Amino acid sequence: MISEPDRMEAIELIEEAVVSGARLRKACKELGITERTYYRWVGLHKEHGSYEDRRPHAEHPEPANKLSPEERQQILDTVNDPKYASMPPCEIVPALADEGIYIGSESTFYRILREEKMQNHRGRAEEPQHRPISSHEATAPNQVWMWDITYLRGPIKGLFYYLYMIIDLFSRDIVGWEVWETEDSEHASELIRRACLKQKRLTTAPLVLHSDNGTPMKGATMLETLYKLGITPSNSRPRVSNDNAYSESIFRTLKYRPNYQPNGFASIEEARAWCAEFVQWYRCEHHHSGINFLCPADLHEGRGQKMLKKRHDLYELAKELHPERWNGRATRNWTLPEVVYLNPVNESETLSSKTGKASQDENAA
Repeated sequence: MISEPDRMEAIELIEEAVVSGARLRKACKELGITERTYYRWVGLHKEHGSYEDRRPHAEHPEPANKLSPEERQQILDTVNDPKYASMPPCEIVPALADEGIYIGSESTFYRILREEKMQNHRGRAEEPQHRPISSHEATAPNQVWMWDITYLRGPIKGLFYYLYMIIDLFSRDIVGWEVWETEDSEHASELIRRACLKQKRLTTAPLVLHSDNGTPMKGATMLETLYKLGITPSNSRPRVSNDNAYSESIFRTLKYRPNYQPNGFASIEEARAWCAEFVQWYRCEHHHSGINFLCPADLHEGRGQKMLKKRHDLYELAKELHPERWNGRATRNWTLPEVVYLNPVNESETLSSKTGKASQDENAA
């Protein structure tokens, strides 16, 4: 809000500029105001003898839908009545309606309870907890791994084989996989040990293994193996399906391959053979959009940056030969981000989590 002395000085400067031959519009623009604002200030001075902003002194009528003090007190008396003391507003309002009484909406009840600091957790049940998102970052391969299990149909209805798969966050490469007939933490532990040997990982190197909250992921055998190998376990939030999105994405890619067997595999050997072909295609032939269309194996094994530089040089050469086709624009960006995040925390997610917690608090009232 511009003060009265600043308004007076601006008017004097504008009028001086106009007298000197400048246009009013341009003079106003130099001071960062519009002609309409200038005329409003001048009119304000003529009417009240002052350039002071009148808005803070304006009288604002009470909203027509505002509750009266008596109605507000009636709501407080109702929620504190022994009959309703153990009920949340979402139950109180319908109960009052059954008796032919309407005081206000559920949201009005909740709002008044919050304003009066009466919206607190009640009862013997534990207060709902806000669980922070499992966020990790990787600047190179073998820093963060993610794994999950998916079902593969068997030869008869109700019979399934289970594909265990570990992928790397930075390169999206498959660092370990196996197909078994059961879901078991013993199988998961064996797969982790094999993956570490294959990647020639030292136990001193930090590594995070992220998964959902399934039984094989949190079994005692699995956790003991991770601790022995120096791996930090990480789990998704309960009942949050997209905390392990990269694993879900690769399973979708797998099950939408043209030669996938949607009607089931005849045997576990056939399932393993098909998955071996898929892994070979995915690692060495699939140009992954998430890593600028490199093959995961190329990026994981250190060939990616050289290949991207080759693409960049090729585009620059094409631009030199025909610059008019680029019309002054830069060539395609063939770089990769220096840091890759798993479930990055941003402002919208923080706001969403706070909103979700507030909703839980209301439902617990």
